[in-house]
Amino acid sequence: MNVGESDAGTMRAIIAAQAETISVLRAQVAALHTQVEGLTAQLSQHSGNSSRPPSSDPPQNRPPPATPSGRRPGGQPGHPGRYRALLDAERVDQIIVCVPERCPGCGSALPACAGVRDPADERRQVMELPPVAVVVTEYRLAARRCTGCGQTTRAPLPTGVGADGCGPRLTAVSATLSGRYRLSKRETAACLGDVFGAALSVGTVSALAQTVSAALEPVVAHAQAAVRQAAVVNMDETGWRQARRRAWLWTAVTATLTIFQINASRGGAVARGLLGDAWAGIVGSDRGTMYAWLERERRQVCWAHLKRDFQKLVDWGPGPRPIGERLLGIEARVFRHWHRYRAGGLNRAGLQAALAPVQQEVAAILEEGVTTGHPVAQSLCRGLHKLEPALWTFVTVDGVAPTNNAAEQALRPAVLWRKGSFGTHSPAGSRFVERMLTVTASCRQQQRPLLDFLVATVIADRSGSPPPSLITPAA
Repeated sequence: MNVGESDAGTMRAIIAAQAETISVLRAQVAALHTQVEGLTAQLSQHSGNSSRPPSSDPPQNRPPPATPSGRRPGGQPGHPGRYRALLDAERVDQIIVCVPERCPGCGSALPACAGVRDPADERRQVMELPPVAVVVTEYRLAARRCTGCGQTTRAPLPTGVGADGCGPRLTAVSATLSGRYRLSKRETAACLGDVFGAALSVGTVSALAQTVSAALEPVVAHAQAAVRQAAVVNMDETGWRQARRRAWLWTAVTATLTIFQINASRGGAVARGLLGDAWAGIVGSDRGTMYAWLERERRQVCWAHLKRDFQKLVDWGPGPRPIGERLLGIEARVFRHWHRYRAGGLNRAGLQAALAPVQQEVAAILEEGVTTGHPVAQSLCRGLHKLEPALWTFVTVDGVAPTNNAAEQALRPAVLWRKGSFGTHSPAGSRFVERMLTVTASCRQQQRPLLDFLVATVIADRSGSPPPSLITPAA
Protein backbone atom coordinates (compact mmCIF):
# COMPACT_ATOMS: atom_id res chain seq x y z
CA MET A 1 0.00 0.00 0.00
CA ASN A 2 1.46 3.35 -1.04
CA VAL A 3 1.18 6.61 0.88
CA GLY A 4 -1.79 7.85 -1.18
CA GLU A 5 -3.84 4.77 -0.47
CA SER A 6 -2.99 5.01 3.23
CA ASP A 7 -4.12 8.63 3.39
CA ALA A 8 -7.37 7.76 1.61
CA GLY A 9 -8.09 4.95 4.07
CA THR A 10 -7.39 7.28 6.97
CA MET A 11 -9.72 9.89 5.54
CA ARG A 12 -12.49 7.31 5.06
CA ALA A 13 -12.05 6.17 8.65
CA ILE A 14 -12.17 9.77 9.88
CA ILE A 15 -15.28 10.49 7.82
CA ALA A 16 -16.97 7.34 9.10
CA ALA A 17 -16.13 8.25 12.70
CA GLN A 18 -17.40 11.79 12.13
CA ALA A 19 -20.62 10.47 10.59
CA GLU A 20 -21.13 8.21 13.58
CA THR A 21 -20.48 11.11 15.94
CA ILE A 22 -22.90 13.32 14.02
CA SER A 23 -25.52 10.60 14.23
CA VAL A 24 -25.04 10.31 18.01
CA LEU A 25 -25.15 14.08 18.42
CA ARG A 26 -28.32 14.33 16.34
CA ALA A 27 -29.95 11.72 18.55
CA GLN A 28 -28.84 13.64 21.63
CA VAL A 29 -30.15 16.92 20.21
CA ALA A 30 -33.50 15.27 19.41
CA ALA A 31 -33.71 13.83 22.92
CA LEU A 32 -32.77 17.17 24.47
CA HIS A 33 -35.28 18.95 22.22
CA THR A 34 -38.01 16.58 23.40
CA GLN A 35 -36.94 17.10 27.01
CA VAL A 36 -36.90 20.89 26.66
CA GLU A 37 -40.28 20.79 24.93
CA GLY A 38 -41.71 18.73 27.79
CA LEU A 39 -40.20 20.96 30.48
CA THR A 40 -41.44 24.08 28.70
CA ALA A 41 -44.92 22.60 28.49
CA GLN A 42 -44.73 21.66 32.17
CA LEU A 43 -43.78 25.21 33.11
CA SER A 44 -46.68 26.56 31.06
CA GLN A 45 -49.26 24.39 32.82
CA HIS A 46 -52.17 26.24 34.36
CA SER A 47 -55.78 25.58 35.28
CA GLY A 48 -56.86 25.84 31.65
CA ASN A 49 -54.70 23.00 30.34
CA SER A 50 -54.17 20.77 33.40
CA SER A 51 -55.85 19.61 36.58
CA ARG A 52 -54.29 22.39 38.63
CA PRO A 53 -56.72 24.63 40.54
CA PRO A 54 -57.06 28.27 39.42
CA SER A 55 -55.50 29.42 42.71
CA SER A 56 -52.20 27.83 41.64
CA ASP A 57 -51.96 29.76 38.37
CA PRO A 58 -48.83 31.91 38.13
CA PRO A 59 -49.38 35.63 37.54
CA GLN A 60 -48.58 35.42 33.85
CA ASN A 61 -51.36 32.86 33.31
CA ARG A 62 -54.06 34.71 35.21
CA PRO A 63 -56.61 36.78 33.32
CA PRO A 64 -55.46 40.39 32.98
CA PRO A 65 -57.39 42.98 34.97
CA ALA A 66 -60.28 44.48 33.10
CA THR A 67 -59.74 47.87 31.52
CA PRO A 68 -61.58 50.53 33.54
CA SER A 69 -64.76 51.57 31.78
CA GLY A 70 -65.14 54.86 33.56
CA ARG A 71 -68.54 53.89 34.95
CA ARG A 72 -69.35 54.05 38.63
CA PRO A 73 -69.47 50.72 40.50
CA GLY A 74 -72.83 49.06 41.05
CA GLY A 75 -75.98 48.84 39.00
CA GLN A 76 -76.04 50.94 35.85
CA PRO A 77 -78.92 53.13 34.62
CA GLY A 78 -81.70 50.96 33.26
CA HIS A 79 -80.73 47.93 35.33
CA PRO A 80 -83.96 46.39 36.70
CA GLY A 81 -82.43 45.63 40.09
CA ARG A 82 -83.01 42.71 42.42
CA TYR A 83 -84.87 43.01 45.68
CA ARG A 84 -85.74 40.66 48.51
CA ALA A 85 -89.21 39.26 47.95
CA LEU A 86 -91.81 40.16 50.55
CA LEU A 87 -92.85 37.32 52.81
CA ASP A 88 -96.43 36.10 52.85
CA ALA A 89 -98.80 37.52 55.47
CA GLU A 90 -98.70 34.32 57.54
CA ARG A 91 -94.94 34.70 57.88
CA VAL A 92 -95.23 38.23 59.29
CA ASP A 93 -95.20 38.39 63.10
CA GLN A 94 -96.20 42.03 63.55
CA ILE A 95 -97.68 44.80 61.40
CA ILE A 96 -97.15 48.45 62.34
CA VAL A 97 -98.94 51.11 60.29
CA CYS A 98 -96.99 54.37 60.07
CA VAL A 99 -99.25 57.38 59.28
CA PRO A 100 -97.86 60.85 58.44
CA GLU A 101 -99.17 63.49 60.84
CA ARG A 102 -98.76 66.72 58.85
CA CYS A 103 -98.31 67.81 55.26
CA PRO A 104 -94.68 68.91 54.70
CA GLY A 105 -95.92 71.42 52.11
CA CYS A 106 -98.43 73.51 54.04
CA GLY A 107 -98.30 72.04 57.53
CA SER A 108 -101.95 70.93 57.60
CA ALA A 109 -102.89 67.98 59.79
CA LEU A 110 -103.44 64.74 57.87
CA PRO A 111 -106.29 62.31 58.64
CA ALA A 112 -105.52 59.06 60.44
CA CYS A 113 -107.68 56.99 58.09
CA ALA A 114 -106.97 56.59 54.38
CA GLY A 115 -109.22 58.40 51.96
CA VAL A 116 -110.48 57.34 48.55
CA ARG A 117 -107.81 59.31 46.71
CA ASP A 118 -104.94 58.14 48.93
CA PRO A 119 -102.55 55.60 47.35
CA ALA A 120 -102.12 52.12 48.82
CA ASP A 121 -99.74 51.60 51.71
CA GLU A 122 -96.14 50.88 50.78
CA ARG A 123 -94.99 47.62 52.36
CA ARG A 124 -91.55 47.40 53.96
CA GLN A 125 -90.48 44.31 55.87
CA VAL A 126 -87.66 44.39 58.42
CA MET A 127 -86.17 41.16 59.73
CA GLU A 128 -84.62 41.01 63.18
CA LEU A 129 -83.26 38.33 65.43
CA PRO A 130 -84.69 38.07 68.93
CA PRO A 131 -82.26 38.10 71.87
CA VAL A 132 -80.94 34.55 72.11
CA ALA A 133 -79.58 32.92 75.22
CA VAL A 134 -79.24 29.33 76.29
CA VAL A 135 -82.01 27.92 78.46
CA VAL A 136 -80.45 26.10 81.39
CA THR A 137 -82.46 23.30 82.95
CA GLU A 138 -81.21 21.79 86.17
CA TYR A 139 -82.09 18.16 86.83
CA ARG A 140 -81.87 17.17 90.45
CA LEU A 141 -81.47 13.43 90.57
CA ALA A 142 -82.93 12.36 93.87
CA ALA A 143 -81.65 9.30 95.73
CA ARG A 144 -83.78 7.07 97.91
CA ARG A 145 -82.79 4.31 100.28
CA CYS A 146 -84.93 1.17 100.22
CA THR A 147 -86.42 0.42 103.64
CA GLY A 148 -86.53 -3.26 102.77
CA CYS A 149 -82.97 -4.06 101.68
CA GLY A 150 -81.20 -0.80 102.40
CA GLN A 151 -80.00 -0.27 98.79
CA THR A 152 -79.77 3.35 97.61
CA THR A 153 -81.17 4.17 94.17
CA ARG A 154 -80.62 7.46 92.36
CA ALA A 155 -83.04 8.57 89.63
CA PRO A 156 -81.57 8.57 86.09
CA LEU A 157 -81.80 11.46 83.66
CA PRO A 158 -85.04 11.52 81.68
CA THR A 159 -85.04 9.75 78.33
CA GLY A 160 -83.56 11.94 75.63
CA VAL A 161 -81.51 14.13 77.96
CA GLY A 162 -77.81 13.92 77.15
CA ALA A 163 -75.36 13.19 79.89
CA ASP A 164 -72.89 15.67 78.33
CA GLY A 165 -74.87 18.62 79.64
CA CYS A 166 -75.99 19.84 76.19
CA GLY A 167 -79.45 19.56 74.68
CA PRO A 168 -80.15 18.29 71.15
CA ARG A 169 -80.31 21.74 69.54
CA LEU A 170 -77.11 23.01 71.16
CA THR A 171 -75.42 19.76 70.15
CA ALA A 172 -76.63 20.12 66.56
CA VAL A 173 -75.65 23.81 66.35
CA SER A 174 -72.15 23.01 67.60
CA ALA A 175 -71.74 20.30 64.96
CA THR A 176 -73.15 22.61 62.28
CA LEU A 177 -70.67 25.37 63.07
CA SER A 178 -67.69 23.02 62.88
CA GLY A 179 -68.97 20.61 60.21
CA ARG A 180 -70.96 22.86 57.91
CA TYR A 181 -69.32 26.25 58.32
CA ARG A 182 -65.86 24.78 58.93
CA LEU A 183 -65.06 26.71 62.10
CA SER A 184 -62.26 25.30 64.21
CA LYS A 185 -63.20 23.74 67.52
CA ARG A 186 -61.85 26.80 69.34
CA GLU A 187 -63.77 29.19 67.09
CA THR A 188 -66.91 27.10 67.49
CA ALA A 189 -66.67 27.36 71.26
CA ALA A 190 -66.13 31.12 70.98
CA CYS A 191 -69.10 31.53 68.63
CA LEU A 192 -71.41 29.57 70.93
CA GLY A 193 -70.32 31.77 73.81
CA ASP A 194 -70.63 35.07 71.94
CA VAL A 195 -73.95 34.37 70.21
CA PHE A 196 -75.80 32.13 72.65
CA GLY A 197 -74.01 32.64 75.93
CA ALA A 198 -73.13 28.94 76.08
CA ALA A 199 -69.79 28.49 77.84
CA LEU A 200 -68.34 25.31 76.32
CA SER A 201 -64.77 24.11 76.31
CA VAL A 202 -62.94 23.00 73.19
CA GLY A 203 -63.03 19.43 74.52
CA THR A 204 -66.80 19.60 74.86
CA VAL A 205 -67.14 20.84 71.27
CA SER A 206 -65.05 17.88 70.11
CA ALA A 207 -67.17 15.50 72.17
CA LEU A 208 -70.38 16.95 70.71
CA ALA A 209 -69.00 16.44 67.21
CA GLN A 210 -68.49 12.75 67.98
CA THR A 211 -71.98 12.54 69.47
CA VAL A 212 -73.47 13.83 66.24
CA SER A 213 -71.17 11.61 64.19
CA ALA A 214 -72.36 8.51 66.03
CA ALA A 215 -75.99 9.55 65.61
CA LEU A 216 -75.46 10.03 61.86
CA GLU A 217 -73.84 6.62 61.32
CA PRO A 218 -77.07 4.74 60.44
CA VAL A 219 -78.34 7.71 58.42
CA VAL A 220 -75.23 7.76 56.22
CA ALA A 221 -75.16 3.95 55.93
CA HIS A 222 -78.73 4.07 54.61
CA ALA A 223 -77.75 6.75 52.10
CA GLN A 224 -74.73 4.73 50.95
CA ALA A 225 -76.98 1.72 50.28
CA ALA A 226 -79.35 3.93 48.27
CA VAL A 227 -76.51 5.31 46.13
CA ARG A 228 -75.63 1.76 45.08
CA GLN A 229 -79.12 1.45 43.60
CA ALA A 230 -78.94 4.68 41.58
CA ALA A 231 -78.99 4.65 37.80
CA VAL A 232 -76.37 7.40 37.40
CA VAL A 233 -73.56 8.43 39.77
CA ASN A 234 -70.89 11.07 39.34
CA MET A 235 -67.64 10.37 41.17
CA ASP A 236 -64.48 12.27 41.99
CA GLU A 237 -61.75 12.39 44.61
CA THR A 238 -59.35 14.91 46.10
CA GLY A 239 -56.35 14.76 48.37
CA TRP A 240 -56.76 14.62 52.15
CA ARG A 241 -54.55 14.20 55.22
CA GLN A 242 -55.29 11.82 58.08
CA ALA A 243 -52.86 11.64 60.97
CA ARG A 244 -50.36 13.54 58.78
CA ARG A 245 -50.46 10.82 56.15
CA ARG A 246 -51.70 11.07 52.59
CA ALA A 247 -55.31 10.04 52.08
CA TRP A 248 -58.11 10.69 49.61
CA LEU A 249 -61.60 12.07 50.02
CA TRP A 250 -64.04 10.40 47.62
CA THR A 251 -67.52 11.54 46.68
CA ALA A 252 -70.40 9.89 44.83
CA VAL A 253 -73.27 12.12 43.69
CA THR A 254 -76.74 11.11 42.52
CA ALA A 255 -79.74 13.30 41.70
CA THR A 256 -80.79 13.49 45.38
CA LEU A 257 -77.89 12.15 47.45
CA THR A 258 -74.19 12.89 47.91
CA ILE A 259 -71.93 10.66 49.98
CA PHE A 260 -68.30 11.06 51.02
CA GLN A 261 -65.61 8.66 52.16
CA ILE A 262 -62.02 9.20 53.30
CA ASN A 263 -59.69 6.38 52.32
CA ALA A 264 -55.94 5.85 52.29
CA SER A 265 -56.13 4.61 48.69
CA ARG A 266 -56.96 6.26 45.39
CA GLY A 267 -57.36 2.92 43.63
CA GLY A 268 -60.28 1.36 41.86
CA ALA A 269 -61.08 -0.84 44.86
CA VAL A 270 -62.42 2.23 46.67
CA ALA A 271 -64.71 3.12 43.77
CA ARG A 272 -65.90 -0.50 43.66
CA GLY A 273 -66.58 -0.40 47.38
CA LEU A 274 -68.62 2.79 47.12
CA LEU A 275 -70.73 1.44 44.26
CA GLY A 276 -70.93 -2.19 45.33
CA ASP A 277 -70.16 -5.40 43.47
CA ALA A 278 -73.62 -5.48 41.90
CA TRP A 279 -73.31 -2.00 40.37
CA ALA A 280 -75.19 -1.81 37.07
CA GLY A 281 -75.53 1.93 36.53
CA ILE A 282 -73.50 4.59 34.73
CA VAL A 283 -70.59 6.51 36.25
CA GLY A 284 -69.64 10.03 35.23
CA SER A 285 -65.99 10.78 36.02
CA ASP A 286 -62.66 11.90 34.68
CA ARG A 287 -60.36 9.53 32.78
CA GLY A 288 -58.63 8.27 35.93
CA THR A 289 -57.45 4.68 35.89
CA MET A 290 -59.42 3.99 39.10
CA TYR A 291 -62.53 3.73 36.89
CA ALA A 292 -60.96 1.45 34.27
CA TRP A 293 -62.78 -1.61 35.69
CA LEU A 294 -66.06 -0.19 34.38
CA GLU A 295 -67.25 -1.11 30.92
CA ARG A 296 -66.97 1.78 28.47
CA GLU A 297 -70.71 1.74 27.84
CA ARG A 298 -71.30 2.33 31.58
CA ARG A 299 -69.11 5.41 31.76
CA GLN A 300 -69.34 9.07 30.80
CA VAL A 301 -66.02 10.84 30.48
CA CYS A 302 -66.05 14.48 31.52
CA TRP A 303 -65.81 16.86 28.57
CA ALA A 304 -64.70 19.72 30.82
CA HIS A 305 -61.58 17.68 31.59
CA LEU A 306 -61.18 16.91 27.90
CA LYS A 307 -61.21 20.61 27.12
CA ARG A 308 -58.15 21.03 29.33
CA ASP A 309 -56.48 18.08 27.61
CA PHE A 310 -57.16 19.59 24.19
CA GLN A 311 -55.82 22.96 25.32
CA LYS A 312 -52.70 21.19 26.54
CA LEU A 313 -52.06 19.96 22.99
CA VAL A 314 -52.44 23.50 21.68
CA ASP A 315 -50.06 24.92 24.27
CA TRP A 316 -47.50 22.13 23.90
CA GLY A 317 -46.14 23.34 20.59
CA PRO A 318 -46.54 23.22 16.81
CA GLY A 319 -46.43 19.42 16.68
CA PRO A 320 -49.71 18.53 18.42
CA ARG A 321 -51.29 21.99 18.01
CA PRO A 322 -53.39 21.27 14.87
CA ILE A 323 -55.07 18.26 16.48
CA GLY A 324 -55.65 20.19 19.70
CA GLU A 325 -57.26 23.07 17.84
CA ARG A 326 -59.58 20.76 15.93
CA LEU A 327 -60.61 18.94 19.09
CA LEU A 328 -61.27 22.25 20.85
CA GLY A 329 -63.58 23.18 18.00
CA ILE A 330 -65.38 19.88 18.46
CA GLU A 331 -65.73 20.51 22.19
CA ALA A 332 -67.35 23.90 21.55
CA ARG A 333 -69.87 22.31 19.17
CA VAL A 334 -70.68 19.55 21.68
CA PHE A 335 -71.55 22.04 24.41
CA ARG A 336 -73.45 24.27 22.03
CA HIS A 337 -75.79 21.40 21.16
CA TRP A 338 -75.99 20.27 24.78
CA HIS A 339 -76.99 23.74 25.96
CA ARG A 340 -79.67 23.87 23.28
CA TYR A 341 -80.98 20.55 24.53
CA ARG A 342 -80.98 21.74 28.15
CA ALA A 343 -82.83 24.91 27.14
CA GLY A 344 -85.51 22.93 25.30
CA GLY A 345 -84.39 23.87 21.80
CA LEU A 346 -83.62 20.22 21.02
CA ASN A 347 -85.30 17.01 22.11
CA ARG A 348 -83.43 13.76 22.65
CA ALA A 349 -83.76 12.72 19.00
CA GLY A 350 -82.63 16.15 17.87
CA LEU A 351 -79.57 16.00 20.12
CA GLN A 352 -78.63 12.60 18.70
CA ALA A 353 -79.05 13.84 15.12
CA ALA A 354 -77.00 16.99 15.79
CA LEU A 355 -74.12 15.08 17.38
CA ALA A 356 -74.01 12.12 14.97
CA PRO A 357 -71.65 13.86 12.49
CA VAL A 358 -69.63 15.24 15.38
CA GLN A 359 -69.02 11.73 16.68
CA GLN A 360 -67.81 10.61 13.26
CA GLU A 361 -65.48 13.60 13.04
CA VAL A 362 -64.03 12.87 16.49
CA ALA A 363 -63.40 9.24 15.52
CA ALA A 364 -61.51 10.37 12.43
CA ILE A 365 -59.41 12.88 14.37
CA LEU A 366 -58.51 10.30 17.00
CA GLU A 367 -57.43 7.78 14.36
CA GLU A 368 -55.30 10.46 12.76
CA GLY A 369 -53.83 11.47 16.13
CA VAL A 370 -52.80 7.89 16.92
CA THR A 371 -50.57 7.85 13.85
CA THR A 372 -49.03 11.30 14.39
CA GLY A 373 -45.39 11.46 15.34
CA HIS A 374 -45.89 13.46 18.53
CA PRO A 375 -45.95 11.30 21.69
CA VAL A 376 -48.27 13.60 23.67
CA ALA A 377 -50.90 13.70 20.92
CA GLN A 378 -50.50 9.99 20.33
CA SER A 379 -51.00 9.18 24.00
CA LEU A 380 -54.14 11.30 24.34
CA CYS A 381 -55.72 10.12 21.10
CA ARG A 382 -54.91 6.48 21.84
CA GLY A 383 -56.49 6.75 25.28
CA LEU A 384 -59.60 8.49 23.96
CA HIS A 385 -59.90 6.01 21.12
CA LYS A 386 -60.08 3.17 23.66
CA LEU A 387 -62.71 5.06 25.65
CA GLU A 388 -64.64 6.38 22.65
CA PRO A 389 -68.10 5.00 23.63
CA ALA A 390 -67.71 6.69 27.02
CA LEU A 391 -67.52 10.07 25.30
CA TRP A 392 -71.11 9.89 24.09
CA THR A 393 -73.18 8.16 26.78
CA PHE A 394 -74.93 11.45 27.56
CA VAL A 395 -76.31 11.54 24.02
CA THR A 396 -78.53 8.49 24.51
CA VAL A 397 -79.10 8.07 28.25
CA ASP A 398 -81.36 10.38 30.26
CA GLY A 399 -79.90 11.76 33.47
CA VAL A 400 -76.31 11.65 32.21
CA ALA A 401 -74.46 14.95 31.76
CA PRO A 402 -71.37 15.46 29.55
CA THR A 403 -69.40 16.86 32.50
CA ASN A 404 -68.51 15.74 35.99
CA ASN A 405 -69.42 19.13 37.45
CA ALA A 406 -71.80 17.63 40.02
CA ALA A 407 -69.00 15.72 41.75
CA GLU A 408 -66.46 18.52 41.43
CA GLN A 409 -68.86 21.06 42.93
CA ALA A 410 -69.62 18.65 45.79
CA LEU A 411 -65.89 18.51 46.61
CA ARG A 412 -65.41 22.28 46.84
CA PRO A 413 -66.60 22.65 50.46
CA ALA A 414 -64.43 19.68 51.38
CA VAL A 415 -61.39 21.28 49.76
CA LEU A 416 -61.98 24.46 51.76
CA TRP A 417 -62.30 22.36 54.92
CA ARG A 418 -58.99 20.64 54.13
CA LYS A 419 -57.22 23.94 53.52
CA GLY A 420 -58.44 25.32 56.82
CA SER A 421 -57.88 22.26 58.99
CA PHE A 422 -55.07 20.46 57.11
CA GLY A 423 -57.09 17.25 57.31
CA THR A 424 -58.04 15.12 60.29
CA HIS A 425 -56.01 13.67 63.15
CA SER A 426 -57.81 10.36 63.64
CA PRO A 427 -60.24 7.91 61.99
CA ALA A 428 -62.97 9.26 64.30
CA GLY A 429 -62.37 12.76 62.96
CA SER A 430 -62.53 11.44 59.40
CA ARG A 431 -65.88 9.77 60.10
CA PHE A 432 -67.24 13.11 61.37
CA VAL A 433 -66.06 14.83 58.19
CA GLU A 434 -67.57 12.15 55.95
CA ARG A 435 -70.93 12.13 57.69
CA MET A 436 -71.32 15.90 58.03
CA LEU A 437 -70.36 16.45 54.39
CA THR A 438 -72.82 13.73 53.33
CA VAL A 439 -75.74 15.14 55.31
CA THR A 440 -74.96 18.76 54.42
CA ALA A 441 -74.74 18.13 50.67
CA SER A 442 -77.77 15.82 50.57
CA CYS A 443 -79.96 18.23 52.55
CA ARG A 444 -78.96 21.01 50.16
CA GLN A 445 -79.91 18.86 47.18
CA GLN A 446 -83.28 18.08 48.74
CA GLN A 447 -83.82 21.65 50.03
CA ARG A 448 -84.18 20.41 53.59
CA PRO A 449 -83.12 22.46 56.65
CA LEU A 450 -79.83 21.01 57.83
CA LEU A 451 -80.15 22.10 61.45
CA ASP A 452 -83.65 20.64 61.83
CA PHE A 453 -82.39 17.34 60.39
CA LEU A 454 -79.47 17.20 62.81
CA VAL A 455 -81.67 18.06 65.79
CA ALA A 456 -84.11 15.28 64.85
CA THR A 457 -81.18 12.86 64.45
CA VAL A 458 -79.76 13.66 67.89
CA ILE A 459 -83.19 13.36 69.54
CA ALA A 460 -83.80 10.00 67.86
CA ASP A 461 -80.38 8.73 68.92
CA ARG A 462 -80.88 9.72 72.56
CA SER A 463 -84.39 8.31 72.75
CA GLY A 464 -83.62 5.08 70.91
CA SER A 465 -86.02 5.93 68.05
CA PRO A 466 -85.38 5.35 64.33
CA PRO A 467 -83.38 8.27 62.88
CA PRO A 468 -84.70 10.46 60.06
CA SER A 469 -83.86 9.30 56.55
CA LEU A 470 -82.08 11.10 53.76
CA ILE A 471 -83.84 8.92 51.23
CA THR A 472 -87.38 10.26 51.58
CA PRO A 473 -87.43 14.05 51.90
CA ALA A 474 -89.65 15.51 54.59
CA ALA A 475 -93.09 16.50 53.33
